Amino acid sequence: MDAETPKRPKVVIVGAGFAGLTAATKLAKADVDVTVLDRHNYHCFQPLLYQVATAELSPADIAWPIRHVLRKQKNVQVLLGTVQSIDREARKVVADTVTLDYDELVLATGVTHSYFGNDEWEKSAPGLKRIEDATIIRRRLLMAFERAELSDDPAEREALLSFAIVGAGPTGVELAGAIIEVARHVMPTEFRRIDPRTARVVLIEAGPRVLPAFPEALSDYTREALEKMGVEVMTNTRVTNVDAKGVDLEHGRLDAATTIWAAGVVASSAGRWVGAECDRAGRVIVEPNLTIPGDEHVFVVGDTAAVKRTDGSPVPGVAPAAKQMGAFVADVIASRAREAVPPPAFVYHHQGDVATIGRHAAVIVLPYMNLKGFIAWLFWCVAHIYFLIGARNRIAVAFKWFWDFITFQRGARLITDQRDQI
Repeated sequence: MDAETPKRPKVVIVGAGFAGLTAATKLAKADVDVTVLDRHNYHCFQPLLYQVATAELSPADIAWPIRHVLRKQKNVQVLLGTVQSIDREARKVVADTVTLDYDELVLATGVTHSYFGNDEWEKSAPGLKRIEDATIIRRRLLMAFERAELSDDPAEREALLSFAIVGAGPTGVELAGAIIEVARHVMPTEFRRIDPRTARVVLIEAGPRVLPAFPEALSDYTREALEKMGVEVMTNTRVTNVDAKGVDLEHGRLDAATTIWAAGVVASSAGRWVGAECDRAGRVIVEPNLTIPGDEHVFVVGDTAAVKRTDGSPVPGVAPAAKQMGAFVADVIASRAREAVPPPAFVYHHQGDVATIGRHAAVIVLPYMNLKGFIAWLFWCVAHIYFLIGARNRIAVAFKWFWDFITFQRGARLITDQRDQI
């Protein structure tokens, strides 16, 4: 009688963002069975969410069905569901749709918006982490112009055409530049009772400068470029309250019908699911090999994990870092499956920081040089097109960017649902 075939390890990956999807694809040739569980059926390219929010791109341009991405990988199944709890002792993931056994568990559930204890602000100031967030912001942005066109009250029009963005990191800077371009260059010929060019875009930052993670020279350049475009930049300004009609600042009040939150993030509930220690932002504190202390079969990766570089500084919550963590964990799991010695520790290789300011300017920090202006913007365009999934999306986005650049047109300006108005 033949010996029983050894049981293949079951790998469950929760979350199909950059980290989770990379881990899944890197396990294609490993002798394991992989289940990818996500509450959405698509993978979203988050760096371009702001372009959906400002009607440059449509959601389908930056999102792909997870099943399609992994369709050729025979050792993977994709399931739709939201995690409710995790039983580490029994090695089970309990979701609202299914209960999964695992031998190795990878938690790659990302982050959401942090309002620093003021969660009631979310209704008035949506953040930008999901497709749903982007379409809500797009709807509010476009409806502000429509409502201003209908209004006969000058004060109401001024408030409707005022846009407040809280937080001057890359997302805040990119949103500010994109919104002012919509107002100044896309819409002026389309309205009869208002002049969209009078729109006020205000970028609010509690710290002393925009893009605080960038070198000071590039931060200064970014502020000058934004102000030249027409964006008002308020640094050293703390927000004390947000409501449907604007924001309260420590030195006054800003009336704005549309407020967007780009000031902070907090990790998912992964730490609570597995009973692990977390930092102040809710990120799970992990071992050098990205497992949680006391359980070598539970990995936490991407924005959900608090990881240190070799110099002790934190690994940034950016897509390249998440992809590197996903690839590392896949290597560890594949090594265990073939009974080889796994790599002992994750080492992050920083590839640079990027932020686009507008249609012809960006700032980039690379390991070997810094770039700014038009050449940086071209670099940014090429890099983002390269990292998109699928030839169709690369071609579509490249064509749309080229067409919009020469015509100032934005074809994704559709108001599809008005129930969210505040």
